[in-house]
Amino acid sequence: MTNGNNHTSVIKILFLALFPAFIFFFSSCVNDKKKVDELFEKKTGVDIARNIESYLSQGGKMKGKLTAPVMYRYQDTLPRVELPETLHVDFYDDSTKIESQLDAHFARYFETQNKVFLKDSVTVFNTKGDTLHCRELWWDQGQQKFYTDKAVRIHRKDMILIGVGLSAPQDFKTFEMYQITNSIIRMSSQDFPQ
Repeated sequence: MTNGNNHTSVIKILFLALFPAFIFFFSSCVNDKKKVDELFEKKTGVDIARNIESYLSQGGKMKGKLTAPVMYRYQDTLPRVELPETLHVDFYDDSTKIESQLDAHFARYFETQNKVFLKDSVTVFNTKGDTLHCRELWWDQGQQKFYTDKAVRIHRKDMILIGVGLSAPQDFKTFEMYQITNSIIRMSSQDFPQ
């Protein structure tokens, strides 16, 4: 009978000794969803470059020069390039003379779409002195055109046009404003009869 009691005592001692280990093992198997998601989260590759000077070409001809202080290139499901600290672009005609220029505080280039989203103090101007001001603008590099459905203001030598929405070729020689909400015509004293 002592043998049976010893056997039961050994089992009780083992159970009491291993019980905390079982509790720890089973409690450690309960995972925090956030921690599990972090383990399997795809880490985004980011390349950073400074003092950017990039040349744009189409059909073997130089079409523009972009300068920016910093560039981030994200390599994830939607490859893109961001220029978060201003940018400047000179657009060239076929004889590499500047025909228009662009400035903005922020740009995001979608590589697979060949489009650039520009925002914050966007300005486009051409050699005639026409200047476009807007908060947001898309630049379609494939079609070589600008467009927006947001508020725009265009300064010309003889007038200021204020409206909503715009489409214009990259050289900004012409434009189509979708809705003109206001216009100011500039006249000199010579335009009035004496």
